[in-house]
Parts: sequence; structure tokens; C-alpha cells
Amino acid sequence: MIDAKILVIDDNKSVLSALEILLQFEFKSVNTISNPNQISSYPNFQELDIILLDMNFSAGVNTGNEGLYWLREIKKKAAHVSVIMMTAYGAVELAVEALKEGASDFILKPWSNERLITTVTSAYNLRKAQSEVKKLKQKENNLKQVINHTKGDIIGTSKALNAVMNLVAKVAKTNVYILITGENGTGKELIARELHKLSPRSNEVFIPVDMGSISESLFESELFGHVKGSFTDAKGDRIGKFEAANGGTLFLDEIGNLSLQTQAKLLSAIQNKEIVRVGSNQPIPVDIRLLCATNCNLDAMVLDGLFREDLLYRINTISVEVPPLREREGDILTLTNFFLKKFSLKYGKPQLRINQKAEQKLNSYKWPGNIRELLHSVERAVILSEENILTPDDFLLNVNSSLSLNSGPDTLEEMEKLMIANALSKNNGNYSAAAEQLGISRQTLYNKLKKESN
Repeated sequence: MIDAKILVIDDNKSVLSALEILLQFEFKSVNTISNPNQISSYPNFQELDIILLDMNFSAGVNTGNEGLYWLREIKKKAAHVSVIMMTAYGAVELAVEALKEGASDFILKPWSNERLITTVTSAYNLRKAQSEVKKLKQKENNLKQVINHTKGDIIGTSKALNAVMNLVAKVAKTNVYILITGENGTGKELIARELHKLSPRSNEVFIPVDMGSISESLFESELFGHVKGSFTDAKGDRIGKFEAANGGTLFLDEIGNLSLQTQAKLLSAIQNKEIVRVGSNQPIPVDIRLLCATNCNLDAMVLDGLFREDLLYRINTISVEVPPLREREGDILTLTNFFLKKFSLKYGKPQLRINQKAEQKLNSYKWPGNIRELLHSVERAVILSEENILTPDDFLLNVNSSLSLNSGPDTLEEMEKLMIANALSKNNGNYSAAAEQLGISRQTLYNKLKKESN
């Protein structure tokens, strides 16, 4: 038995009785009314699935206008209900008019019992499918909103930041590929999210990909997907980031970390606007807006043979350079107060404030780690604070380039962070050069930075 609630509306009581007897063996709930004026007072009207509605209620009238009127009234009360029109006077024009007004189907009297049950069942299945699609669409939209708003707004009013935001506003509404450059910790992903938010694709998904965390062996699977059995752990089909971002924005962070081989594969996908899953030969078209980011000097890497010039041209239609925090006059204290409020609430210290000398110390510091370093400094100060006023001593900064017993870090972990910050500062945020100076691989450096940011 089908779990459907059906209402039959007809002024002929014999018709009502016949339909009630016929339908009650197939459907969970069948009710009848003989006067359409009862529609407005019918209980639980919104819970109905199907309504069988006669087209003529007045004696001697067979125009169908009464039925069309009540059809419109029903749709006003419950647009989701499937309405099947019934009449003894079949006419193509009348059927077409009823369908235009929102009817699901049309039945002629006298009817075939088998055909009537099939028509009602089909109308119920269609309504149920439409309801599921609506729910899935709502879930999809909710998920997109969650994904697109996982990061905060861009904080600051400095001249340097305003110049960037003005450029972002100009280019966001286009579909051109954009390269976002800047030192580590300057907020390049926030700029990418702002570009997406201001774009015509803002209602679609924003997919960020950390290229530095993807090994070369998994590059194609992560970006392009794979089919079942294409490699040992491929236990099912899986879409890649390109397909996931279809219709929306794909953000490739730290693109300077790609090898030449993976650069060639990425270039092919961008040029052809299609991808092929690992283990498949079937090309899949994709429609994405591509945003890339790096703290490397890609022009220098091209000259050194480390980055493809044709790929650089493809991803760099417009370049947006995010200024380091030290060049954003006035924004250091704005961000400090923002983070202070955030962490004060998080750690249950709502009365916490910062004094003027501490503000002067933060404002005069060069912030080689930029916003990320400031965020961690404020959070650490809030966690360790014992008074309601934060003083300069609560902020442990690398004020001097050399380490000393008095001003240096207290732990090996802090010393490592300090050395990494110094190396990045001396090499203008270039990962490769900083890693070489520290005597570690670029991937190791990247992993250490990721650990710090978590």
C-alpha cells in the first residue's frame, strides 16, 4: 500500500463512493468532499499528497471554468499538492489549460480503474521525487553556504589594504584567472574567498586546495578524481577537486610547490577545460573560475627553469599582491583588538584588555610571519595571562635578530618557530630559499608551518 494522502472533490456522491472504494485498497488515506467550498476549511490541507478535482460543479455547465478556478485556489493554499483533473467532457484545449494552471494530469469519465490507479500512483511518485530534489537542493545550498563562509572577513582599513580591495572589487565580477601573491601569512586565501564572494559564482561552491600538502603520486587523483580499481586503494569512483568545483571557484594555494610534471598536467586541464579521471579515458568538461596563490617569485622560477612560462601566463591574467602586515599602517592594532576579543571570549576572559605600551610594542614589530604570527601571539598572550591587562611582557616577539638568554625563546619548539620566521623574512617569504638556509627540504618546511598554524 502506498503511503499517500488523497482527497477527492466531486459533487456526484456516486463518483465519490466509487473512487473511495477503488483507491482505499491502494493508498493509505482516501477522503472525499462533495462541495469545493469546503476546501478552505478542510483540516490538514498542507499534508495532502494528491487531489482528484472535478472540473464542473454546477448543473448544465461543462466549460471546466469552475474546476480551473478551484485548481488555482488549491495551488495558492498548497503549491506542492499534485492535482488531477476529472471531467466527463474531454477536450484537448481544456486539458492543456489545466496543465498550464498547474495540474499534474487529466482523467476522463468514465475511467478505466487500472489507468486511474496508474495515473494517481505516477502523480504521487512525481510529487515525492520533486520533494526529494527540493530537499537535496536546499541541503546543497546550505552546504555551499557553510563551505563558503568557513573563513572570516578581511579586517583592516589601511591604504595598502584598501588598494588591494579596490582591485579585488574590479576583477571579481569577471571570469579571468587570478594569481594572488604575497608573503606567508598575509591572508591570500581570504582574498581568494572575497573574489569568489563578489563574483557571479558566489552562490556556487568555493573549493580550496593546498597544493603543498598533495604528494606528486596523488596529484591526479586529488585534482581529477579516479575510477574504481585504477590503483590499489581505489575501492570506488571518486570525483576530484576540479569536478567538485564545477560551476564555482577552484583555489589552488601554494602553486609554486608543483613539480614540472604536475604543472604540465594542470596546464592541460586548464587549456582544454576538461579532465580525465585516473583509470578512465572519458574526458569530463568542467566549468571553473581558477584562482591561484603563492609566496614564491614565479617569474624568477621561470628563469631558473622551475616553473612553466606557459602555465604562468594561463594563471596570471590578473595579479593581486597582498601587502605584508608591516606595510599596513594602522591595521596591526585593528587586528590585535579583533583577535583579542575573539580569544577573550573563547577562553573565558571577557574583561581582558591591552595597555598602551603593549600596543606600542606590537605596532613597532616587523611581523615576519604577518597576520598568522600576530594571531598566534595574541592567542598565546590570552591563554597565559593572569591579569586583566596585557602588558608588553605578555607578548613574546622576536624583537632582536640574534638569540639571547634573556630575550630568546624558552623552548626548542619556540626556537624552531623563530628560526623559520627569520629565514622566511630574510628570503622575502621564498620557501625554497628559506628551506635551503635552514638545511631542510621545502616539504619539511611546509609541514612545520602547517603544524604551527593548527
